Amino acid sequence: MSNSHDHTPAHSHDHDHIHGGHGHSHTPANFNRAFAIGITLNIIFVAIEAFYGWRINSLALLADAGHNLSDVAGLVLAWAGALAVKVQPNARHTYGFKRATILAAFANALLLLLAMGGLAWEAIGRLMSGDVSLQEQAVTIMVVAGIGIAINTATALLFMRGGDDLNIRGAFLHMAADALVSAGVVVAGALTLWMGWVWLDPVVSLLIAAVILWGTSGLFKQSLHLLFDGVPDSVDTEAVRKLLLGLPGVAAVHDLHVWAMGTSQIALTAHLVTDARDTSALLHEAEDELHEHFEIRHVTLQLETPAYAQVCGLRPGSGCQQ
Repeated sequence: MSNSHDHTPAHSHDHDHIHGGHGHSHTPANFNRAFAIGITLNIIFVAIEAFYGWRINSLALLADAGHNLSDVAGLVLAWAGALAVKVQPNARHTYGFKRATILAAFANALLLLLAMGGLAWEAIGRLMSGDVSLQEQAVTIMVVAGIGIAINTATALLFMRGGDDLNIRGAFLHMAADALVSAGVVVAGALTLWMGWVWLDPVVSLLIAAVILWGTSGLFKQSLHLLFDGVPDSVDTEAVRKLLLGLPGVAAVHDLHVWAMGTSQIALTAHLVTDARDTSALLHEAEDELHEHFEIRHVTLQLETPAYAQVCGLRPGSGCQQ
């Protein structure tokens, strides 16, 4: 039997306790180069876009620069998530540093919400005061945003072949969506140049800010939820309970806990009341089913006989809860 990661006290009789040790790393090492190239390209583009946005006083470019800065943070987080799973736990950090990805996601979401709120406030102020972009700035806006389309598309292509990995697929979809946002800026510039709609610059910046705020609010709520050991959205706790109850020989399930160890790893602990003689087969089946149906890879199960479970439930402060 291996060491326990359970949240309940370890007992010395009438039960078995096992930690399922599946491997956790699913990101091929060769994606390190893709992350490095993607992050470098996007940092360069953020610098270009922010400089020209400041120089010509374009809120649309500045808003998109903020958006692309969030992309850099997103790529860094995705890379960190791929690398963090390889950091070995030690006696002082028994889970390693996997939760750092959740903390980083929360900090990134909070800063981005504040930044986009400030941009939206500035855009509204410009619309009300009439201080909008000049028509001759449209060409610069179109050129810079066009560079963004190329860079975001190239970055997305770097991760296209990693669709089987949720972390890599997230990076691909994020960058592909950003290429579309940059395309929207190009269209706004073209309409400003063609129709003379100089008010489009702050309007487009508002739309971009709204899209980012909408998307980031979900990241903010989810990361805050996970920081407090909330059950990940991909897991239905009652469905997990039913699956465990459906295993051969399992009479009851209690002290079921599911939480995120990081942005890409889910852990589970539970007490199973059983009179099964072949506990090894039961444990292997439980691990395999939880992995297949819920992508739960870090499994800790405590097996108890019906007699022990009854005694455990009567003991004050035992942690044996339904």
